[in-house]
Amino acid sequence: MNNALKPSTGSRTAVMKAGWKIKTLRDVCVVDKRQGIHKGLPYVGMEHIESHTGRFIGLLDPFEVKSSTFKFSSDHLLYGRLRPYLNKVMLPNFSGHCSTEIFPLKPNPELLRKFLQYWFLRDKTVEQIDATSTGTRMPRANMNAVLDFEIPCPALSEQQRIVGVLDEAFDGIATAKANAEKNLQNARALFESHLNAVFTHEGQGWEDATIDEVIRFIDYRGKTPVKTASGIRLITAKNVKMGYLQETPMEFIDSANYRGWMTRGIPQKGDVLFTTEAPLANVAQLDTDEKVAFAQRIIIMQPDKNKLDCTFLKYLLMSGPVQQRIRAKGTGATVQGIKASLLKLIEISFPKTLTEQRQIVEKLDALNEETRCLEYNYQQKLAALDELKKSLLNQAFTGEL
Repeated sequence: MNNALKPSTGSRTAVMKAGWKIKTLRDVCVVDKRQGIHKGLPYVGMEHIESHTGRFIGLLDPFEVKSSTFKFSSDHLLYGRLRPYLNKVMLPNFSGHCSTEIFPLKPNPELLRKFLQYWFLRDKTVEQIDATSTGTRMPRANMNAVLDFEIPCPALSEQQRIVGVLDEAFDGIATAKANAEKNLQNARALFESHLNAVFTHEGQGWEDATIDEVIRFIDYRGKTPVKTASGIRLITAKNVKMGYLQETPMEFIDSANYRGWMTRGIPQKGDVLFTTEAPLANVAQLDTDEKVAFAQRIIIMQPDKNKLDCTFLKYLLMSGPVQQRIRAKGTGATVQGIKASLLKLIEISFPKTLTEQRQIVEKLDALNEETRCLEYNYQQKLAALDELKKSLLNQAFTGEL
């Protein structure tokens, strides 16, 4: 049963399970590669096929492409052969033309299109197709090799039964995922609403200042360190998420180079990290006493500790009102960023006493922790649903469903 996806090495057909046969994809499909300049037909590119679901997200209006394309009908299955899109498999219900990076396969009457679509979507198939990919800039699957892959071919009635079971199960999984994702969004929105309320309805006795007046910058932007396989951890903008530091990607610089690199200032635990572009205005706190190095689009903020609590500053910079002020001073058409000189001019407000600031922090920390726990639970549920989907697809083509 495990060799159902291996290339044929002998007889074209073999008994896999009672009533099942194994055939090569070439035996049960025709690749329709009629190239031409097709007019008056809707166009399907890679960007028009939703990953995993195969849903068409383009337009049915006629679209002329000046280069040659493949023509297809509602009898075809469309399969994208570029490495990043090997999970894009579409069953069109219309006639049209598609990119030459998309292969129109027309199954024989003995094979259901939906059964074939599910076969293409399972992990084992994607992995084997990926192994045929060649090319450096944009690897492409070798469709001639893929056509020699073997596929289980039960009777049509059994294919219909399997497709029905998978359709029903996946509809339920899609509903459960939509509910979990909605709950996840609601949990985040609840925290953001509380956070924004704190900094929108400021209390009496709050002090106004510009960032430059109460915060010191340590700026390592523009410096590109030599990275090593191990050593002192390097934190870049890719690690700074909104409200927390992410471990991945794990990058390092040589320990021997640390002193020579960190000449602009040494960060301390609790310092606030701010990304100046790609993405703009993500905010987190340094959460370790260990030596770490910085580079690439990060400003380290060290507030005047007699005026501003570090964690309060984190929440202040995360809040909607301050985020809006920052983005209003951002520049760049493709990637928005902010200059340090403009960032320093951003106006902020905060309670005059550290005691009041820490009282606000305590409440926001508690709510943030509750939100993070909810997020973790919902993300675990989403991951479990994805694993269930993978398991069902595997069972479907090993005769266990």
